[in-house]
This record gives sequence, structure tokens and C-alpha cells, in this order.
Amino acid sequence: QVQLVESGGGLVSAGGSLRLSCVASGRTISSYGMGWFRREIGKEREFVSAISWDGGSRFYADSVKGRFTISRDNAENTVYLQMNNLKPEDTAVYYCAVDTVSAGGFNRHYVGYWGQGTQVTVSS
Repeated sequence: QVQLVESGGGLVSAGGSLRLSCVASGRTISSYGMGWFRREIGKEREFVSAISWDGGSRFYADSVKGRFTISRDNAENTVYLQMNNLKPEDTAVYYCAVDTVSAGGFNRHYVGYWGQGTQVTVSS
């Protein structure tokens, strides 16, 4: 069992930055791929970014490439999402996820656990 708790969301003006954190407990996540997703009101949850167990592979949705950076600190059992140059269309609830199947990689279809989400609101 893995519990994921996100934090760092909030209200920011367009062009601003936020850093989301996802702290895992119950089991070490050092051997698992981790990801971030988001859901806007009335829409499906969408993939944002993912990172392999060692940080060697990172993936981003086209909409956030060049603006968002995913990273992890396995010693702290934590994954981060640095979000820069935020846009109003980035407004959503952001969720952390762990892939407990893919032996260190990340496949969005193999998410074993989700966090409860943190709200990010970007004003224009």
C-alpha cells in the first residue's frame, strides 16, 4: 500500500511559478516510475509528466514541454513538478501517481495508486 500526498498548489497569476510536491508513505517509491496528471473541471484526467525510477527518463505532455520540470528525491520519497510560465489553461487539480507494475518505468495504464490532488489556479 502506498499513500501519496500532494502539496504546493494555489492561486498564481499568469506567467508565475509553482512547485508541486508529492510525498509517498507506506512503501519506498525508489524503484517505481512516478507521474503527474491533471483534471480540469468537466474534462477527463490527462497526463502531464512522468519520471523513471532513477530520474534517467522524463516525459512531458506537449502542452507543458519547456515550462514544467519533473524531478524526484528517492531519499525523501518525494516527486516534484516545477511549473514555470503558468497559463490559465494550466488551471486544474493535479494528481500524483505511481506505476507499481512497469519495473521502474512509467505506463499511464499501470497506475497503482493516486494522490488526492492539489488545486492549481492560474489567473489571467
